[in-house]
Amino acid sequence: MSPGRLRRSLRASVAEGVVAECVMACAGGAAITGWALYLGCGPFWVGLLGALPFLAQLMQLPGAWLTTRFGARRMALLTVALSRQAFLPLVVLPFLPVSPETKRGVLVAVAAAHHGLGILCNNAWVTWMGDLVPSRVRGRYFGRRTAISTLTGALATFTTGTLLDGARASERTGLALAALAFTACVLGALSTALMALKHDPARHPLPGTFRAARVLQPLRDAPARRLLAYGMAWNAALGLAGPFFTLYLLKDLKLGFTLVALQGSSTAIARMLAAPLWGRLIDRFGARPVLRACVLGLVLSPVLWVLAGPERWWPIALDALLGGVLLSGHGLAAFALPLAVAPARERPFYHAAFAMTGGASFALASAAAGALVQALPPSPLLLGYPCTALRLIFLLSALARGFAALLSRQLLEPAARALPPSASQSPHAALAPARAGYAQPRPQPGTIAPSVCPLPPPPAP
Repeated sequence: MSPGRLRRSLRASVAEGVVAECVMACAGGAAITGWALYLGCGPFWVGLLGALPFLAQLMQLPGAWLTTRFGARRMALLTVALSRQAFLPLVVLPFLPVSPETKRGVLVAVAAAHHGLGILCNNAWVTWMGDLVPSRVRGRYFGRRTAISTLTGALATFTTGTLLDGARASERTGLALAALAFTACVLGALSTALMALKHDPARHPLPGTFRAARVLQPLRDAPARRLLAYGMAWNAALGLAGPFFTLYLLKDLKLGFTLVALQGSSTAIARMLAAPLWGRLIDRFGARPVLRACVLGLVLSPVLWVLAGPERWWPIALDALLGGVLLSGHGLAAFALPLAVAPARERPFYHAAFAMTGGASFALASAAAGALVQALPPSPLLLGYPCTALRLIFLLSALARGFAALLSRQLLEPAARALPPSASQSPHAALAPARAGYAQPRPQPGTIAPSVCPLPPPPAP
């Protein structure tokens, strides 16, 4: 393909990722929690909203068939356009003369439509970008793309939190949320136009015939089976705690939207700074050793949340920095590993299998956690000491993460190499051989989950 055309497509992808982060800042995270609080949603509704992005992974299989039937680029553009205009009903929702129950139903329906269409786009986008980005530079390219997008997302998230805090003080929360929904629709149209600037290299034409054998092939592949098991365990651990973290900061720790946004922005900045280094490590050593190293550290994140209190914020600040660095590496590696084990022509169905099993695990765990939080007393006892229901859920999440870390030892990746001991002491020395430039081939390709649809990043902080 023409180098000039490729460069223009890659630059358009970076710009699209930046705008997509702004869309999610206006319609997800603190904004969706603000909608839930404004409409009086309880823990069950919060858990359901948190589970929707992963429950929608059930759309991956139809997405794989549509990608092979109509083409990756065409499906990605159509579904991302519809997905980012699904927020239009929220623009008028605060002003409708309907009951609170009806408004909560509309919120859930909008979120379900957005995430369902986004999953269809996700499958097509992964297939498209897998062909577009040269394998030897995927880790570095997506690491830099993630860094730039994350910085923009951090600034947008902080601005959203500040706006919601000011609106709550002046009792104009509904107006602020409607304005954010309208902004998300406008930016969504811009991001679709930027995505349309990328071309389709069509390196591996995908046959349109649907056969059950193609769906079941990941189950017959030993590396894929182990990755499926790990993905189920890890997403279940995230589902136990992730949807309730923002609620925990706002209600249990008494933080305002501004401080919640500051915590999210700090995590995003840590991810931004670490992403290029992790990308080079993945290109040089493979995704498996990076994933294993990160998941071990992420076991401690829920423990730090439990240690925090209304007058003790330092564990949250520590997790924002260290957890952000580890989540950056895990997010890059968690999507690079499926690409490493999936045959190019079967990539849509492999990706569908990985995403569907992980999403179902997250959704079930999140729904179970929401029901458990409602069933527990307000101040349960833990080893004779008073606790809260959310802290108990976080401890369960830490145990589940530990189990996922054990499963990560069984993962397989062709041509992966162990991280050198110097990587933990001097990242710059460990990465020195990987700085020769884009023209030098790398032994192991990698990539990350696209911004067009969360899956990642998972919604856990």
